[in-house]
Amino acid sequence: MPDNMKRAVSLWVAEPKPKPQARIRLFCFPYAGGSSLIYRNWPENLPGEVEVYPLQLPGRGSRMQESAATHLSPLVEAIAQAIIPYLNKPFAFFGHSMGALISFELARYLRTMQAHIPAQLFVSGRAAPQIVDADPPTYDLPEDEFIEELRRLNGTPGEVLEHSELMSLMIPLLRADFSVCQTYSYRVEPPLDCPITALGGLQDSNVTRENLDAWREQTTSDFNLHMLPGDHFFLNTNQAQLLRIVSQELHQLLRTERFG
Repeated sequence: MPDNMKRAVSLWVAEPKPKPQARIRLFCFPYAGGSSLIYRNWPENLPGEVEVYPLQLPGRGSRMQESAATHLSPLVEAIAQAIIPYLNKPFAFFGHSMGALISFELARYLRTMQAHIPAQLFVSGRAAPQIVDADPPTYDLPEDEFIEELRRLNGTPGEVLEHSELMSLMIPLLRADFSVCQTYSYRVEPPLDCPITALGGLQDSNVTRENLDAWREQTTSDFNLHMLPGDHFFLNTNQAQLLRIVSQELHQLLRTERFG
């Protein structure tokens, strides 16, 4: 890969720790306001046959000086171009909340490019895309109301919400990420032909079991649903159980006839 292409790709993809025995790459997509650091502990807690590639989106981490995306389609197209060099071996997607939506539309976009699609799609903490969100948008609320919405969602620590300097940095990013989700419009397309695993929190009041079960409509292959203890951010509070499920399902996938 030419050096200029390597630099462009490295903006988006956090290089994994070398795993010579790895047989599949797991691309991980963050929730709203999150960065690649969400997945920092995953490489050592997944089997050696799995390489973890966290995605770093504009507006966070090493890309703090860039403007965050506000609409899904251009973001998906940019990610597709960035990860194509890594699609030369089997791969899977994991996304939580906003990340689940990104990973789903990215898989569909790769299909339109006649590129490889994921061998497995993990969608976490997100209602199936065909379910219309009846709640009004919140990304453009006045600042005090927007902060109250963040407090209700329970994803931002209280000490951060009370820290005016931190919030002055976080609010533009969160507004942009909320806009990505809340301006999304689902388009009917044929289901994917890769397995889909949906995961949810038993105490998540916004994403119900029924919302998650509806993901089965998006695949012609196997579908699994797992409900874990925790609220919307169970992937942080119940990471060990989540990683056991991801490990088991990828292990089973790699043992299928498709992988030899």
